[in-house]
Amino acid sequence: MRLKDQIMTTLLLTIGLLLHYITPGLLGGMKFDFLLIFILASLLINSKFDNIILTGLLGGLLSAMTTTFPGGQIPNIIDKMVTCLSMYLVINFFKRYSLNVIKVGIIGALGTLISGITFLSSALFITGLPMPLPLLVKGIVLPTAIVNTMGIVVIYKTLITTMKRLGINPQ
Repeated sequence: MRLKDQIMTTLLLTIGLLLHYITPGLLGGMKFDFLLIFILASLLINSKFDNIILTGLLGGLLSAMTTTFPGGQIPNIIDKMVTCLSMYLVINFFKRYSLNVIKVGIIGALGTLISGITFLSSALFITGLPMPLPLLVKGIVLPTAIVNTMGIVVIYKTLITTMKRLGINPQ
């Protein structure tokens, strides 16, 4: 992995971390996962396996440091790794064809659903949930999936436009 790729990944994760940090906790300490938008953007820009692992580990650690969910540190790390590895397969499938706004939106929605359900499932077994699982899925995961779908489309289009102007080719 080139230094330029690592810098791009860490910059995207830093922006996501700031948004994740300032987002208040809602139902039972759960919060909208805006860091995930930038994790997915990083994976879309550079879908090499070593970047997937780097993004999953860094994203999980950053998310764990800013969680407002009681005992949510380990579930955050698990969820980001599972999400990144799952999205590696999905992104590489879609990249066989050309990526467009619809495919990027599908990737955003699917990634958010995988992340949210993985987080809640692992939290259920590790620390327990403050509310029933279906309520948290309906109240947090589904609205976050809608917001993240729109967010990833905007962020991805902005990144691609900027990278083209700078002469950088996404991988």
